[in-house]
This record gives sequence, C-alpha cells and structure tokens, in this order.
Amino acid sequence: MLNLETESRSVEGTTRGRILLLLKTNGRLSAGQLSSELGLTEMAVRRHMYALEREGSISVISVKQAMGRPIHTYELTMQADDRFPKNYNLLALDLLEELAEDPETAGLITRMFEGRQKKLLDRYEPRMTGKSLEQKVAELELIQNAGGYMAKAEDKANGQYILHEYNCPIAQVAGKYEQACSCELSLFESLLQTKVERTECLAKGGGRCSYTIGIENKANG
Repeated sequence: MLNLETESRSVEGTTRGRILLLLKTNGRLSAGQLSSELGLTEMAVRRHMYALEREGSISVISVKQAMGRPIHTYELTMQADDRFPKNYNLLALDLLEELAEDPETAGLITRMFEGRQKKLLDRYEPRMTGKSLEQKVAELELIQNAGGYMAKAEDKANGQYILHEYNCPIAQVAGKYEQACSCELSLFESLLQTKVERTECLAKGGGRCSYTIGIENKANG
C-alpha cells in the first residue's frame, strides 16, 4: 500500500488514486479498460480523467486502429511520478555512510555540503540583488517554500525578522550530518548579508527550525 504525506497528494483510497495506481502498474489504459477494473461506467471514468488531466497527472494519447476511430488512452505524466513514494533520503544516507566509513574519504562529506551551498548561493543570489532586508527575507521565504520547508517569516518590529521552517525535507540526513544545518545557516547569511542565528532545529529534536535574522551588515559585523 502506498504511503504519502498528505491526503491531497495521496494515490490511495480514492477513485482517482486507484486510477493512478492502475496506470502506474499497467501502463497506458483506455477508459473502457479502466471502467472494467474499477467497476464504473466509462462516463464516470472520463470525469475523473478530465480532472487528472487538468492537474497535469495524466496525458491523453490517441491510438490508431485498423478500422474506425482512434482509441483515446491515458498514461501518467512525469509530474504524476511525484505522487508515488521515493527513497532518495535512504540512498543519500547510504552514500554518505560509505564516505564516512573510509578515513580517506570522510573529509569529502564537508566538501560536498559546502559545494551544494555554493551552488545554491549562485542560484539564488541574483534574486536578492537590489532588495532591502525585508524584501530579501520575503524572497528567502519563497525560496524555502518552493523547496518544501513550509517556511513562514515574521517581522519582530525591532529591525529583526524570524524565519520558521515547519518541515525539513532532508531531516534524516541533517540529523546525522551536522554539515547540512551549518551550511544552511551560512547560506542564509550570505544571501541576506546580515547576521543569522538558529534558535531551534528540527534535526535536534525541535518542533521547527527557527532563525533570528538581524539588521547588522555581515561585512561590518
């Protein structure tokens, strides 16, 4: 049985979820085939297919027949693949453990996280150009939300800001490799060009990751 994080993203327990699962396990299917599998009329199936097509989960493919009209069939899109479980976190942990167990490669772990930090800085720094601190914090909130961190920024009204992250997509990695958290903190300071302090951390048992963002310029601090 599939186990996803949110009911809205689930492919279980609903007709549309069953449709996605059938397409995942059987490949391209027609409305007639889906109707037979689900015990629904073709009209009912098509109503669900219209909805799934609108959200980008399926695409309609016309298959030519020797005689008569082409048959419309359905298949999953690349976007729909996100609806199914992934084990990227376990793969990442296994690879990092391989490096950590060898004294000759253990030092590469820090270099990998620092390299990732630089790539993220290069990617997002242009979005901060010419912005005030308030605007930069708002931009950082957007960046983190796009990355799945469920971020929320608050203005403390004393020249400082608070950024809360209620989810950590790399929590299992961060819980074992502190470099993930330290590089994130350093990235925030580089993007915002001001002092940032972490006051709570999900990877260390906190209920969220919280950052106090100050007004002093990092270069002058």
